[in-house]
Amino acid sequence: MRAGRLVFRVVFRQERVCSGGFIVRAGRLVFRGVFRQERVCFWGVIKVGAGRFVFVIGGARSGKSAFALKLAEARPGPRRYIATALALDSEMAVRIERHKGERGDGWETMEEPRELASALSGLDGGVVLIDCLTLWVTNLMGAGLDDAAIEAEARTLFKAALQCGCDVIAVSNEVGLGIVPDNPLARRFRDLAGTVNRFAAEAATEVFFLAAGMPMKMK
Repeated sequence: MRAGRLVFRVVFRQERVCSGGFIVRAGRLVFRGVFRQERVCFWGVIKVGAGRFVFVIGGARSGKSAFALKLAEARPGPRRYIATALALDSEMAVRIERHKGERGDGWETMEEPRELASALSGLDGGVVLIDCLTLWVTNLMGAGLDDAAIEAEARTLFKAALQCGCDVIAVSNEVGLGIVPDNPLARRFRDLAGTVNRFAAEAATEVFFLAAGMPMKMK
């Protein structure tokens, strides 16, 4: 069994309990007991598994990353940040540095643009924040993967998130609420991002949608 949580269900209730023993009386074996009221505890394992998988989605500048950080910082244990962004130009480099500043101290940063499922392997305790799935899809497209391969990678990732020994929070952009893109590559990206987001929401134990900085719990 992988490292994870072992959750017990404990129930207390009043029971009429008998205690006593057998004695010999007049050549016969007789049970002699005393009844009394006691508070009895019943327990059992109701969940064996890993941490929770939380999916946070929203539009550009909706506050989704800041909200995900708050969720992560409220959890005990070590905090890890998996960054999928590649500093391909000066604008992206500035964005990366800004996100580093927002995290502050107490975070271990792991840069992984593609192999997210492998990055989750072996992690135990605490929380890991993946930011973001949208850039991850972009990186897979840039590496030449076709749609079927990217969808398979997504399913593998979300299975790993559910089996991980720590809480996993994944951030993604909602890209399907605007106009239809005017070129095939952009339309392919929009469709793939939407599919990956749907897979994430289906797998997640909790889903939050952010709009104008306001979170709405959807699952």
